[in-house]
Amino acid sequence: MSDTIAKTRTPPRSMDAEEILKFADNLVFTKTGKHLDNVQEAILLGAWQGQKYPKIAQEAHCSEGHARDVASELWKILSDVLGEAVNKSNFKSTFKRLHISNVSSPIGKAFVGINNINVCADTFQSPEVPKTRSPSAPENTQPEIRQDLRDAPDITSLFYDRTSELATLQQWIVHDRTRLVAILGLSGIGKTAIALHLLPQIQHQFEYVIWRSLGTSPTLHNTLKSLIKFLSNLPETELPASTDELLSLLIDKLRSHRCLIILDDVQTILSSGQIAGNYRPEYENYSTLFKRIGETCHNSCLIVNSWEPPREIVALNRENARVRTLSLDGLGAAAGEILREKGLLEPDKWEALINTYRGNPLWLKIVAAMIQELFSGRVAEFLKYDTLFLGDELKARLQQQCDRLSDLEKQVMCCIANEIEPVSISQIIEKVQLSPDDLCNALLSLGHRALIEKQEQDNQALLSLSPVLRQYVISYPVD
Repeated sequence: MSDTIAKTRTPPRSMDAEEILKFADNLVFTKTGKHLDNVQEAILLGAWQGQKYPKIAQEAHCSEGHARDVASELWKILSDVLGEAVNKSNFKSTFKRLHISNVSSPIGKAFVGINNINVCADTFQSPEVPKTRSPSAPENTQPEIRQDLRDAPDITSLFYDRTSELATLQQWIVHDRTRLVAILGLSGIGKTAIALHLLPQIQHQFEYVIWRSLGTSPTLHNTLKSLIKFLSNLPETELPASTDELLSLLIDKLRSHRCLIILDDVQTILSSGQIAGNYRPEYENYSTLFKRIGETCHNSCLIVNSWEPPREIVALNRENARVRTLSLDGLGAAAGEILREKGLLEPDKWEALINTYRGNPLWLKIVAAMIQELFSGRVAEFLKYDTLFLGDELKARLQQQCDRLSDLEKQVMCCIANEIEPVSISQIIEKVQLSPDDLCNALLSLGHRALIEKQEQDNQALLSLSPVLRQYVISYPVD
């Protein structure tokens, strides 16, 4: 390696963080065709500063195990490129030595001979997000992003704390290059809101950002045409006639460009009266879209928002590290902002209200509006009646969810609702006329729909319903 670096008599100077990353980025790009991501940058800077992996992981907003895995791959890449062993311990001394040789070459740039290829600083640009500049644009102009958010709702209410979930999604999409992400949860839990607030954090990583709602149940053919018309800027008359050709063209676009596509309200193409994840007959071919995007190598990401996961996504999530699912739970203490916004009094009583309604933003907004109207915002006066308020709006929402259930699921839901305490699977088997196989399928499906709660006690799983769902099933039997 030392023979390939032009030496000079100019006194060396110290390297700053930007130079470290720039030099390493060029080396990594030469080997892999990809630039450093945020986790790799944090590893290099941490190694330069003598940090341990727990601290590096904290700076990179990832787990220590993930940081170590990324670092192991990164050291191997640098070792292969430089022709000598590079690791966390010797990274600083190695780069200092190389820098002394490189910094003042006769033409003022660092040329490194790697496998008979000269790597020159300042000559590389990411193939994933090309920088599009007009002749008069300044050098620091951000890459042009084309957006089509016509279907994205305009949410004007406050966004309540989802810091952890947003960090997880950003890690998956930006750093782990996940191809397909499903955001799942009950109606009103905040799936659409979190996707909308994620966009400003990650959109600069993409050339194209597209939001489409499946709320009107468009066919796959029409959805593909809509996406490709925007990505290709082609008139409809020039698009392929068959759905298979359209899908292949979309995959080509996802390979050649870095695209972010959000499909909202995906549950509308899924069937009712069956186990979760099955399609309505005329929408079965959406399964091919999800499989192709999850299994095919490309540079893009599809986000799916749904009450329940399509069956392919469940299977792919088990087998494919580039397919992830995020199930949204309630807000916890952060839901207090909803009650404060609605003008409720007695904050010391809010925790009981939040726990009862499981921190579901929509449920809390409904009950808070009722408390404000009937009890002038006094939570204690409402709680003294020791009852659950559902109201027509909340009942309608719950009915939409329960109408999707299969007969097996309805039977199991009623069984669990009739028990005051959480029950085990063996207790359910004693009470319902179902085979163990049918019961397990029903419980898995109810779990995918986020309709049952599970807790561990005495080395066994105990199942229950949230107070709101239990009240609804008891008062308005779903069978």
